Amino acid sequence: MIRFLSISILSVFFAYAAIAQQAAASSTPPRLVVGIVVDQMRYDYIYRFWNKYGNGGFKRLVNQGYFCRNTHYNYAPTYTAPGHASVYTGATPAVHGIIGNNWFVREENKSTYCTDDHSVKTVGSSSTAGEMSPANMWTNSITDELRLTTNLQAKVIGISLKDRGSILPAGHLANAAYWFDSENGAFITSTYYMQALPDWVSKFNAKDKAKEYLSKEWNTLLPIAQYSESLEDDNVYEGLLKGEAKALFPHNLPKIYTEDGYELIRSTPFGNSLVKDFALEAIQTEKLGKGNATDFLAVSFSSTDYIGHKYGPRSIELEDTYLRLDRDLAQLLTFLDTYLGKEKVLVFLTADHAGAEVPAYLESVKVPAGYFASKQHMQQLKGYLYQTYSDSLVTSFINQQVYLNDKVMEEKKLNKEEIQQAIAQYVLKMTGVSSSATALAMQRYEYTQGINSLIQKGYHARRSGDVMVNLLPQWMEYSKTGTTHGSPYTYDTHVPLLWYGWTIKPGSSVSYVAITDIAPTLAFILKTSLPNGTTGKPIEALVK
Repeated sequence: MIRFLSISILSVFFAYAAIAQQAAASSTPPRLVVGIVVDQMRYDYIYRFWNKYGNGGFKRLVNQGYFCRNTHYNYAPTYTAPGHASVYTGATPAVHGIIGNNWFVREENKSTYCTDDHSVKTVGSSSTAGEMSPANMWTNSITDELRLTTNLQAKVIGISLKDRGSILPAGHLANAAYWFDSENGAFITSTYYMQALPDWVSKFNAKDKAKEYLSKEWNTLLPIAQYSESLEDDNVYEGLLKGEAKALFPHNLPKIYTEDGYELIRSTPFGNSLVKDFALEAIQTEKLGKGNATDFLAVSFSSTDYIGHKYGPRSIELEDTYLRLDRDLAQLLTFLDTYLGKEKVLVFLTADHAGAEVPAYLESVKVPAGYFASKQHMQQLKGYLYQTYSDSLVTSFINQQVYLNDKVMEEKKLNKEEIQQAIAQYVLKMTGVSSSATALAMQRYEYTQGINSLIQKGYHARRSGDVMVNLLPQWMEYSKTGTTHGSPYTYDTHVPLLWYGWTIKPGSSVSYVAITDIAPTLAFILKTSLPNGTTGKPIEALVK
């Protein structure tokens, strides 16, 4: 009896010791956070290509990590810049102000780019590709809060082929953000961050790895007959690389490179490999995770987006890109396991938006879809306004938003609300339009559900248009080959969200998660303040 009690007491002791050890581990923040954003990744790619993935990439994240399977963007339009900003600020465009990749600036009567900043200069190239900064993002980010909490001791670095994919995640206080310049095939930055590239970046660029990747043809990783999840090679729904007559494997990259230069690597899976190589170099040379504070590396893989736009989600090119990305992820994760140890690194992976099916393909299999003829319809709208108000009034149609000429309306003493309402009614007659909403309605009413709720969260009074036009499901303003994104429908909003490492327990959930919940979850894990514009909430399963 005494022996039994002793064993029982020991069992309880060891159980409590294990709990205490786990509690201690969870109270200690990770040494390094690696945020991964895959550009234009649909949720279903996890399962569609599952049987062809290896065990070290996506499967490792799913099987050993926590999978938030019902994660959605909670606003529209769903584009790259707002997506990256929302992941890292915990806010929607209505708060952080990044309403698109581009938008129309009324005061200047022209469009601007999301990270344009002509007060800074390019570092690492003679081009203007480095005249960029996060100045247009009006809130701070979780990476900013990490820097503030650690009294600027934490290192924060953003890396991507796209400037917006590195700058917006890295935030306002980043040590560095690097992006790819097609002019010289190098990773560059701007004087916002530094006056000269670090020695390790210059040495990496000197290797000219982009040219090395482009010196070989792009053939399928597996025998092409095994790509049963995709349509046949060279189908009519695919676009072409510059210099190609057909979208056929193998793609002769050395030949195309002579015509298109370094820009070509963006539309191949090797753009992702190049980013992976650069990220590994950054971790090692910057000694990320080995200082006195938690460090943060924000990595965005962009080639998936370029290839999705060109070939569409049912192409062998896209499937092959994901199989290769899976290998790149496996290499990154394996390195992190040995470099710091899984328990000291927190990795999360998501996407900046998903993507639509190619409408022409859907039409061929009798699924409702179509193309919105925006130029034709805008000419009709201008004609209608000219007949009614003696002026076309429209200054721009961008992000499916109509911008009106405030100066002319003031001079003519026209009623702005009346004109917005008239346009909202007129566009409903256009083929492919589902609904419309006026800017004044967005400012007056609070929409808690439905399409208008998503549009409202993507609307900013200082930057958005006067009338928002929402198309029917699977309709788009695009070419007849390849695909795009931007809608409020689930095929554009539903993305994967995976958490791995540190004290993350394996599991999954189908509870709804908004993309704006990522930053506050990280804030609770890292014990920082919430980013100053946060509208999301922490994911309870990860912060208990």
